[in-house]
Amino acid sequence: MTTTATTTATTAQDAGRAPVVSFQGVSKSYGAVRAVADLHLELHPGETVALLGPNGAGKSSTLDLLLGLRTPDAGSVSLFGATPQRAIQQGKVGAMLQSGGLMEGVKVRELVQLARDLHPQGYPVDQILASAGITDIADRLVGKLSGGQEQRVRFALATAGANDLIVLDEPTTGMDVSSRQTFWGAMRRQAQEGRTVLFATHYLEEADEIADRVIVLHRGRVLADGTSAEIKARAGARRINFDLTEPADRAALEALPHLTALTVSASGSGSTVRIQSQDADATVHALYGLGLYPRNLEVSGLGLEQAFIAITTAEEAAR
Repeated sequence: MTTTATTTATTAQDAGRAPVVSFQGVSKSYGAVRAVADLHLELHPGETVALLGPNGAGKSSTLDLLLGLRTPDAGSVSLFGATPQRAIQQGKVGAMLQSGGLMEGVKVRELVQLARDLHPQGYPVDQILASAGITDIADRLVGKLSGGQEQRVRFALATAGANDLIVLDEPTTGMDVSSRQTFWGAMRRQAQEGRTVLFATHYLEEADEIADRVIVLHRGRVLADGTSAEIKARAGARRINFDLTEPADRAALEALPHLTALTVSASGSGSTVRIQSQDADATVHALYGLGLYPRNLEVSGLGLEQAFIAITTAEEAAR
């Protein structure tokens, strides 16, 4: 896996293919705040890419630059070898953004029909409604929809035609579990048809399950780029969980080697201990050296959420 800002998780299959999206040395500032800093990034056909980062990492600014809603202060952004505006005019890009309202005084079907008519390669309206899971609310006024229903309508508008790139900003916010499953089922079908899907999300389990590539942004730069498994491996730490039949000596546990995190909670007459360690083997060896007898001992890799926190925390500590 690569960890520099100038390389990407391009597979051998991608080699020689023109990128769908290309950021070359892109920077963008708002006053004294530098939202995007010399960003180099490429996306390739058929990828499903999750864009992760803490608040203020530059995710929204990156999406705005990609869609031509903002102009970079330096560097260049291209989609399909052309400007973002040109690619959008050609109907190659569909976007689902958090910002911007919907026309409230019209019915859902009428709004979808409008999006379909404006697209150079629009799909039949009934197909769009079914794909987004909103056939049952097609005759409802947009102004009477719940937040989750509005999100599904935004998705319908983003996929009203044959786009080659679909950009989604926090797409499942406000959706219930069933709606989220339906949504991602539809997105998988889009990817299977060869489209590139880029989505920013705070639901890290979605990135872990859906994306075949994960990009972590931090302070406007690419901090990590690879598969979910590679991002987890990049964090280095592993989890060690066990029970003790007696109250834990926290000071002794804190002295164990290679610890990055420790949680101790009471469990009956004993304790439940959760540890993160940069060298699980050495930590477990030292644990037995304390004369302790851990019960239900488990050693496992970090989940994507823990890896994300570990990577961004380490970056902050290094500044």
